[in-house]
Amino acid sequence: MNNTLLVDISDHIATLTFNRPQVRNAMDYNLMMALKANTEAILENDDVRAVIIRGAGGAFMAGGDISQFRQNIDSLPQLITKEAREFHYTILALRRMAKPVLAVIEGPCAGAGMSMMAACDLAIASDNAIFTLAYSNLGASPDGGSSYFLPRLVGYRKALELAMLPDRFDAATALNLGLVNWVVPQAELASHVFATAKRLANGPTFAFAKTKWLMNQSLDMSLESQLEAEVHAFADCARSSDIREGVMAFVEKRKPNFTGK
Repeated sequence: MNNTLLVDISDHIATLTFNRPQVRNAMDYNLMMALKANTEAILENDDVRAVIIRGAGGAFMAGGDISQFRQNIDSLPQLITKEAREFHYTILALRRMAKPVLAVIEGPCAGAGMSMMAACDLAIASDNAIFTLAYSNLGASPDGGSSYFLPRLVGYRKALELAMLPDRFDAATALNLGLVNWVVPQAELASHVFATAKRLANGPTFAFAKTKWLMNQSLDMSLESQLEAEVHAFADCARSSDIREGVMAFVEKRKPNFTGK
């Protein structure tokens, strides 16, 4: 049985935990394929209303497992072509799923780990987190969508700096760059993650899905097209049970009970 990825679904929250702590959760083929299968399953699971992605053993992900590169050095182009495409199915699933995805960063977040984090909707880091894009240290260019997400998160020139001069930086710097939303003490990370995930899962997840869709496409749209997309998305929300509940709760001065429908 493949236990490189631990999966737990409870209280409408799916938690995916990278489980290779002996190598700081570096991604190998088994973990890659487990991520692909489970993110695609969660994409279709309407009972899941929020997703947590984290690593076991005090690390998020220390990039790809370089040992397999060494073992396949003579066929590396073929290996990279195959495995990068498999990895990218996970990135597409994270962006397409109509539910918020929260990355939880402890310890090293490097290479493919940083790409995974960038593909998530929100990110919370412990104060011991360390970041580096790392690819150019191997003589490689980025994958996992980091060349797409980082210019949008930190700006074009800063993204090039992170890619070409991949110095390590701490959680406070990641917060200042806009790579993470929150930094908390390591001892308080679990409670903050639980509270944030519960808030997301109990929120108007139908509206969250429309919001995520709007944000995903916004930088590739003209203002006129984006405004029209907002009209259609809001109108879809207006047909939902959640907006009826939200309006009534506001009028009745009570907390809404959203169902995501």
